[in-house]
Amino acid sequence: MPFFSVLIDLLSDRDRFIQEIYDGIKVNTKIFGLLVCSSIFLAIYGGLIGAVSSWMQVLSSAAKLPFLFLITLAICLPALYFFNVYFGAKTRLSQYTAILLCAVTITSTLLFGFAPVTLFFLITTESYFFFLLLNVVIFTLTGIIGVYFLYQVLLPKVETIVSDKGLVIEDTAIDKNRKVRISILKFWLGLYAFVGSQMAWTLRPFFGSFGSKFDLFRPREGNFYMAVWNAIKHLFVS
Repeated sequence: MPFFSVLIDLLSDRDRFIQEIYDGIKVNTKIFGLLVCSSIFLAIYGGLIGAVSSWMQVLSSAAKLPFLFLITLAICLPALYFFNVYFGAKTRLSQYTAILLCAVTITSTLLFGFAPVTLFFLITTESYFFFLLLNVVIFTLTGIIGVYFLYQVLLPKVETIVSDKGLVIEDTAIDKNRKVRISILKFWLGLYAFVGSQMAWTLRPFFGSFGSKFDLFRPREGNFYMAVWNAIKHLFVS
């Protein structure tokens, strides 16, 4: 399938793939391919973690996990784009979209790679809280790799000028602008992670629970971090 060739290109030669995005080469084709591949992988993994509960939870989680990643991207993309444009970036909105989808696709591919491990523990363990925390670790690890990829790709490059004597030096104004953009990038990556975790909490349940009735959504109470802490206490104290 054509869109899987986009995935292979990304995984086999990331530097060339990203440079093509910055050069404006087949950006829309890349966006479509990345969108399809990431959605398929996330739907598969979402259905797997939903299998803890019921077939309805399988379908619900298979739909909600791709939506979680894509809506988080849509919420955070404007802030990244307009801040960088204001401070001198020449990258277009479609190029930022493609780059963010690269990170989502890398994360989803890693999740798909963890699917056999998740399936093994789904079959062999009866502890809901262990399975929950296992997936928190998996999502955290794959998410960190995705965020680190974004940091490497979006990090503003050092710009230099050539003096009258032929010496290559850094322009003070350009260097100051670069530092501002790096600070903005770090802030945005933190925002991206926070929005993602809060959105995951808003869209819960993804797992359901053994023997419980199916709920498409749950009341907005508590937060993601307290839920993880309570799961840790329940696993090690009970």
